[in-house]
Amino acid sequence: MRKKKEIVGKIETLEFPNKSILICEGKSYVFKGGIPGQKVKIVAKGKKRSFYEAKLVEVLEKADTEDYPTCKVFGTCGGCAYQSIDYDEEIKIKKEGIKRLFKDVYTGEFKVNPALSIKGYRNKMEYTFGDMEKGGPLMLGLHSKGRFYEITPTLECNIVPEGFETIRQEVQEYFRKTSHKFYRSRLYIGLLRHLVIKYSFSKDEYMVNIVTTSQEDWDRDKFVEHLKNITMPGKIKTIIHTINDSLSDAVKAEKVQTLYGPGYLEEELLGLKFHMGPFSFFQPNPQMAKVLYSRALELAGDISNKTVFDLYSGTGTIGQIFSKKAKKVYGIEIVEEAVEKAKDTCRLNKIENCEFIQGDVLEKIEELKDLAEIIVLDPPREGIHPKAIEKLLKIKPEKFVYISCNPVTQARDLRIMKDFGYKVEQMEIVDQFPRTYHVETVVLMSRK
Repeated sequence: MRKKKEIVGKIETLEFPNKSILICEGKSYVFKGGIPGQKVKIVAKGKKRSFYEAKLVEVLEKADTEDYPTCKVFGTCGGCAYQSIDYDEEIKIKKEGIKRLFKDVYTGEFKVNPALSIKGYRNKMEYTFGDMEKGGPLMLGLHSKGRFYEITPTLECNIVPEGFETIRQEVQEYFRKTSHKFYRSRLYIGLLRHLVIKYSFSKDEYMVNIVTTSQEDWDRDKFVEHLKNITMPGKIKTIIHTINDSLSDAVKAEKVQTLYGPGYLEEELLGLKFHMGPFSFFQPNPQMAKVLYSRALELAGDISNKTVFDLYSGTGTIGQIFSKKAKKVYGIEIVEEAVEKAKDTCRLNKIENCEFIQGDVLEKIEELKDLAEIIVLDPPREGIHPKAIEKLLKIKPEKFVYISCNPVTQARDLRIMKDFGYKVEQMEIVDQFPRTYHVETVVLMSRK
């Protein structure tokens, strides 16, 4: 086989979220990973219309901006991307990338809401059982960078509260002392799959969700007692066991059992209380979620006599915040557990003008009799189904407030909405994910 040509050069810029651009001999090479200013070695993979696809092989020299202290596994762990640069530089990179991404739909000023904290901000982590090398000891951590079957322990991870690392290490050591093996996805055998930890900042409490197959029996009571006796910051409020026999590596809830505690955590946002279940979505950075929702509410303007649709409503956080000012709010969410949690928290917060419906937005939007003046969108990463967009546009609301954790699919959706007579009035960046490639964006659109 012909050896692929290696190319050495400096990264010029980034395309959001994580595609580096290197120019060599007049040709543009695009590849995942890297930081502007790094000298790298890449291998070209194939030619596209105006550029070559490539793969990052090695970082030969750091960028001049890389002088910020990192965690022990930065570069090996597949989590963070910007640990090595100052946060101001990170914001600059993200803002420039977002501006390029949306240049054909919005040319106005981008307001940036930087993270209030770049350390200890996450309220959820999903760890995987495996090993760092074949035949090595059991590991519990994140997938190694670029290596799906290898696991890196997240030693001294600085984007989560201290208790995450304590729990992770305790669970890892507990199962090292047993005969139970991790699930081998190629062979479809093994017991241990994932450990999901959630945290309530307002209560300083943790949820531990151990995810296994049903292939072996194991001592759940002993596991619970071990966790209850851990000395750690904060408190383990509840312990869950999820059985997942699916072939997919994703955490799926085929059977869920509460082993200890109430089965949920309580969090407070903007004067309201919310219940977080093991599988209902809740913003991963509650501190910045307050900023995000406050900005979304402000962008919506005066809604005192208006009906609001909260679509892809999750546990109803946005809908309940909007309900404090709106005449009526309808939320639609496909995850049944999330809808039940939304209804529970409505009762908890004594909110009577908010109604949550379980089902697919594409189908349930047809059942709502009231026509909304304001539609708030907060879809999953894949964005809005094209058929759902068409149905929403037929409602002809005054405004859309579109929140997204994936600006790439948001930009795609905005282009469709623009063709139907809506204009982007304002766009803001809310950095919910400092030290990573990702940001949240919130957009106000109105009818032309």
